Amino acid sequence: MPERLASLLLSDPNVVRVLETVRDHGPEKAFVAAGFVRNRVWDSLYERNGPFPDIDIDVVYFDRQKPEKMHDLAFEKQLETRLPNGIWQVRNQARMHKFGGHPPFADIEEALRHWAETATTVGLRLTHTNEPEFIAPFGFEDLFDHVLRITPAMKRHDPAGFSARLKAKGWLARWPRLRVFAS
Repeated sequence: MPERLASLLLSDPNVVRVLETVRDHGPEKAFVAAGFVRNRVWDSLYERNGPFPDIDIDVVYFDRQKPEKMHDLAFEKQLETRLPNGIWQVRNQARMHKFGGHPPFADIEEALRHWAETATTVGLRLTHTNEPEFIAPFGFEDLFDHVLRITPAMKRHDPAGFSARLKAKGWLARWPRLRVFAS
């Protein structure tokens, strides 16, 4: 499945430009993840007159040595300077445990396991040899099967938050065949 995902995403010059920008000017070993990846896969399942205007570019990385938010903001500014047509959201996952009241995460994969939906935890980056590298702590199945599934951590700590996100984001209007599993 990673080959299928790489083929879909890397055939889009805008995606490649974002991945190259993150690789060359973003945090070390950062992934582009969340809606930036998920939306492109799910949009490909529908015929449309044009794509939805996704302007959020979610960049995640893990650096215990620099957990302060100011580092994320500096990366956002640097990326915005290089590629100004999006809203950059850079987040060091080494500090994200604080928002959910969790113990510190060991690595980026553990941090992503605490996100809200399984399909959102898929991330991609380009290596310096232009090879795609993925992170997918829950695998790729939900992403390709058009499934929005609550993660075990979200189910334990904030199941109402999952429902609120579903409603607020308008995902069922955008993807009417989306299958939702909240339990």
